Amino acid sequence: MIPRDIENELNRCRQEYPVITITGPRQSGKTTLARAAFRELPYVSFEDPLQRDYFNTDPRGFFLPYQNGAVFDEVQHVPRLASHLQVWVDEHLQPGRFVLTGSRHFGLTEQVTQSLAGRTAILELFPFNLRELKRGTFIPTDMNRVLWAGGYPPVHDRQLRPERWYVDYLATYVQRDLRQISQIQNLDSFIRFIRICAGQVGQLLNTARLGNEIGVDHKTIRKWLSVLQTSYIINLLEPYHRNFRKRIVKAPKLYFYDTGLVCSLLGIRSPEQLMAHPLRGEIFENWVYSELAKELANRGQPPRFYFWRTHGGQEVDFLIEQGTRLWAIETKSGMTVHPEMVKKLQNAVSSWEHEGVPTSIIYGGNEKRQILDCQIVPWNEFDKFLDEMFER
Repeated sequence: MIPRDIENELNRCRQEYPVITITGPRQSGKTTLARAAFRELPYVSFEDPLQRDYFNTDPRGFFLPYQNGAVFDEVQHVPRLASHLQVWVDEHLQPGRFVLTGSRHFGLTEQVTQSLAGRTAILELFPFNLRELKRGTFIPTDMNRVLWAGGYPPVHDRQLRPERWYVDYLATYVQRDLRQISQIQNLDSFIRFIRICAGQVGQLLNTARLGNEIGVDHKTIRKWLSVLQTSYIINLLEPYHRNFRKRIVKAPKLYFYDTGLVCSLLGIRSPEQLMAHPLRGEIFENWVYSELAKELANRGQPPRFYFWRTHGGQEVDFLIEQGTRLWAIETKSGMTVHPEMVKKLQNAVSSWEHEGVPTSIIYGGNEKRQILDCQIVPWNEFDKFLDEMFER
């Protein structure tokens, strides 16, 4: 097993909470992490229909062998488990006693927060980030390959072909998950919608335009967006608009959690095809977004990062908020950063009421340097840059 960054936060939580809940997208490694981190606890999977039937018919009898704790996997299959578990937890508030894993889009988070409020830590586990990939056998030396392969563990642990695996992943998601979480009337239109979303990564969300392109109303688009968000397929990045003198764009931007899935949806079947693709820059920006989202989740911090864009056209790709401080980050997929790009970023930052905002550009080259007090960070050192930024 490739060690996961979230293990530090997991170990802190197991000293504080009687229940640990691990959620996240399918195939992100939740079961592997739980079983490795809690080897001393018995393991029960509710994918097994016999275990589900036993719990549903005799919940008290089911819990008797697990009074000292257990790892309960895929708990979305047993919605009543959290309320029954509350009774056992309250009798003995021993930290690190129970571990629950499952998918948020089946209502897991709602079940847990209602019945186990104050008793559980909720951790979100995403696919591998750059730092984790460096620990495995997949050596991230080619940026195009990193973006194309994505971060899902099966692709790397089992060395599966990304162009095949992501097709199967999407088919499983549509055929299995969608039928359980939402009444999607027209699956063909929904799949087309996902593909169109992949072509709009890093762009402002326009539900009316999406609806016109697919032939559905904006309410349907918003419902479908919600389904994709709760399934950990996409997320919407909100604009930062506090304490600025200029008129700021208020629409969010759309990103996927994994660039491998984006490439698959766009029909990019090799790193070489990605290199020449017109959306390569946007896909690289999406990769930076996903690395930021994973970093904050792994540290147990709320996702306080945004973008900034004015109606006049000034823009900063990402603003990270740490307390009262801001960091401004721009992305460039090319291997060269010109001083004009730095000046453009710094001119945008100079119009803010905040003083001393550090600026950085994450780019597709390999040389770390500084231009006009702006850090120029190569893509393959982005993990080190995040360490420095969050540990200041």
